[in-house]
Amino acid sequence: MRFAVLAVCGFVSDALFGDPAWLPHPVCAVGALIYWLEKWLRRIFPPTPRGETAAGVLLWLCVTGAGFGVTALVLAALGRVSPWLRLAAESVLCGMILARDSLAKAARHVETALGESLEAGREAVGWYVGRDTSGLSREGVLKAAVETVAENTTDGVIAPLCFLLMGGAPFGMWYKSVNTLDSMVGYHNEKYEYFGKCSAKMDDLANYLPARLSALLLIAAAALSGLDGAGALRVWKRDRRKHKSPNAGQTESAAAGALGVQLGGDAVYFGKRVEKAALGDAKHSIEAADLTRTVRLMNLASLLALGLGVLARFVVFL
Repeated sequence: MRFAVLAVCGFVSDALFGDPAWLPHPVCAVGALIYWLEKWLRRIFPPTPRGETAAGVLLWLCVTGAGFGVTALVLAALGRVSPWLRLAAESVLCGMILARDSLAKAARHVETALGESLEAGREAVGWYVGRDTSGLSREGVLKAAVETVAENTTDGVIAPLCFLLMGGAPFGMWYKSVNTLDSMVGYHNEKYEYFGKCSAKMDDLANYLPARLSALLLIAAAALSGLDGAGALRVWKRDRRKHKSPNAGQTESAAAGALGVQLGGDAVYFGKRVEKAALGDAKHSIEAADLTRTVRLMNLASLLALGLGVLARFVVFL
């Protein structure tokens, strides 16, 4: 039951404190390690498809190993001083591994900025998405923000929560290392096509089951919160495989169906227009209230995941 207690403590810590600005975030350390190792490995391995692929595999092993190992060693050391000190430190770390509060704040940031002006909205959403936002319409800004909250319900909340329930902060930091690697090097472009292949594939694998669980939880949350649960289920069943990502389409299609809007569509990344399938049915034009509704869906899905996870740990413990 210790991992269930830690997951609950982490969830409460994230809800109450979010990511304290005065406390260094562990993901920043992971990012710094990736940046340093990438430069070092590129000097050692030849710039060929085979060489870059091998370097990318070594990068993944080193970073994820460090994410798990360093966390486990530090917590073990704190536990030797006092088990209560370890519990307190691990609870705070579990809270920082979860990003529910950060996602909600990001949505509010975009909504507030868009209320000021379209340009401010474009700039705000540009903080959270990888696409070019300079030419987005008001509807495009809202779509990008809703898609971000929906997609990151998996890798920001549900997936890390699953790993915390399985093995506490060390498992959670292993997952965050996998996820950070994908966000930094897992791109299909000339620089990272081979170097980032391992990171991209392993992130897809780590999120495969959590993404599908997240979609089902969003569908349940839609039904419980008075949104279109039946529409969420229908659109998810129809559109979940249309996304180029094997996982992102799961939650984005469920959210689109719940809201009665159409998400997806072509977008510009690094100056190139990328064709993307449309998800959902445009029963009405997307509006600012849909961003608030998406956050509500994420919050309720997160609570459902926590409750089910704690129940599962309790059953296993018995």
